Amino acid sequence: MYIRKTTRSYKGATYTNHLLVESVHTAKGPRQKTICSLGDLSPRPRQEWLELARKIEDALVGQPDLLEPDTAEVADIVRRVRTRQGRMPPSRPATRSAGTGTAISVEPARVSTERHREAGPVHVGYQYWRRLGLDDVLRDCGLPETVRRLACVMTLNRLIAPASEHAMPAWIRRTALADILATSFDDLEEDPLYRVLDKLYPHRAAIEAALVARERSLFNLDPTIYLYDLTSTYFEGRAEANPKAKLGHSRDHRSDCKQVVVGLVLNRDGFPVAHEIFEGNIQDRASLPIMLDRLQERVGLPQGATVVLDRGMAYDENIAQLRARKLHFLVASRQPERDRWLADFDDTSGFTVVHRQPSPRNPAQKKTRVEVKTRNDDDYTWVLCRSEQRIAKDRAIRSKQERRLRADLDKLGRRIAQRKLVKPDKINQAIGRLKERYPRVARYFRLAYDPKAAALRADFLPDRHAKAEQLDGCYLLKTDRHDISGDELWRIYALLTRAEDAFRDMKSPLAERPIFHRAPHRVDCHIFLCLLAYHLLAAIEQTLLDQHIHTSWASVRDTLKTHHICTVVLPTDRGPCLRIRKAATAEPDVLDIYRQLNISPRIIEPIHTWSDAAASD
Repeated sequence: MYIRKTTRSYKGATYTNHLLVESVHTAKGPRQKTICSLGDLSPRPRQEWLELARKIEDALVGQPDLLEPDTAEVADIVRRVRTRQGRMPPSRPATRSAGTGTAISVEPARVSTERHREAGPVHVGYQYWRRLGLDDVLRDCGLPETVRRLACVMTLNRLIAPASEHAMPAWIRRTALADILATSFDDLEEDPLYRVLDKLYPHRAAIEAALVARERSLFNLDPTIYLYDLTSTYFEGRAEANPKAKLGHSRDHRSDCKQVVVGLVLNRDGFPVAHEIFEGNIQDRASLPIMLDRLQERVGLPQGATVVLDRGMAYDENIAQLRARKLHFLVASRQPERDRWLADFDDTSGFTVVHRQPSPRNPAQKKTRVEVKTRNDDDYTWVLCRSEQRIAKDRAIRSKQERRLRADLDKLGRRIAQRKLVKPDKINQAIGRLKERYPRVARYFRLAYDPKAAALRADFLPDRHAKAEQLDGCYLLKTDRHDISGDELWRIYALLTRAEDAFRDMKSPLAERPIFHRAPHRVDCHIFLCLLAYHLLAAIEQTLLDQHIHTSWASVRDTLKTHHICTVVLPTDRGPCLRIRKAATAEPDVLDIYRQLNISPRIIEPIHTWSDAAASD
């Protein structure tokens, strides 16, 4: 609310009036609604108008300032507004209707509230659960109502405040889920939640396929581009009961823990399409044919679709598999292919500047300036890319790896010199392990054991090193498509960062890692629940993005936390207390989110009950 000054001239005299105005949202956009006339406030400094409007608004929603009690002027204006709106009879301000048409008198000094429950985040999450039709999907899989309801609250837990199945019942009871679902969770324990995982496990593929079809319809998603990437997630403990749990390359920098590898395919808008869980030591390139089979089984792979892959899957056998399925591909080429284009990278002519825009869900991200040049042959289109920001990154990575390699070479040399390592085959094995550990920089050295001198030789190769420095910040894209420009091919490849964003969301706000489950099917279903929560997250953020609102679910969730459901206890002159269970009046920023998401702020219908005495008594 705010105060607007108006003037009117009549018979040569000018009359001033001040109006209390409220901005409201209508189907035709924002409109200003006059609440009441305040008369002439000219003697009052203009700076005090906003403070007066704030006090009136707070008093109207029942939130007066305890440190600065309302003045008689504010109380009079509030009474006039309520009288005009028919919210309170002017003659009996302490009288309310009990919902039965009978007037009762309330003792204001004894009014209290109880059973406050956080409602905003679970309200939004549940509305999107319904909007995506997940309850219908689970019903079609033959799951009973109890399992569907618990699957809903478990998914919302991962979306809002991830916890283990042991801690989840307590979190559910702290939220308004019981009010929203009209179900009591007072006796809920962890065992039924574990059984929900067992029930969901056989239906993961069907649920995923139905969900993808629903999202394509709701958001008009593009089914012609598929972004595929992998990540790992680790276990706490030995995970001996899970055959997929193995040591491997850890993206979480936890090489000491067993892990599984999660493959995820997204469309160009960042919505999940299919996922698969692999053994923890699987090579990236070995996962591609399995994932292509899963895509075909669950959602179908239309011929002519383009699959975008990272460098770890840019092998000839992978490209052959894509071509056999009549699919296009766009990959980042491996190091040997990049080296053959050194002369073209050195020639600065022919490059086109492309500015990569910030991520739609991270508008504060700094823009990236990239130069691209296209080369064609009979089989492929090659896109030469050169990034200023990547130059510093490549040099920093190489410098760090070189320092570590040199330090390990010094250690190995001392072990040989001190005759702690004598056998040539053992020494050569140690050299091989160093080459495997530092593949990026080991090629700049000629490493060998000299048995005559009984010493380690590490000859630096400056030509190879200089060649690598020339290619700092440069990378190469390869595709079989000849109908797309180089800058557009680069933009499509840059979409692969959305897979990284999805993994980051699943691991941090949705708490996919670490995994404490032991049974293999529960491990898979734990990851599946995180994926269901990510579907909700992506749908919420996409709804906001369609309105050009660039924000994250984490920010939305924190704002919604202020909206609660509580019970208002009204001691009456009749003896019994009237208890009204209802949602609090939402703050303006919360109302804005509800409006943007097209969700009603009315979470539940008020429930009136009578009791013998107030809890505070």
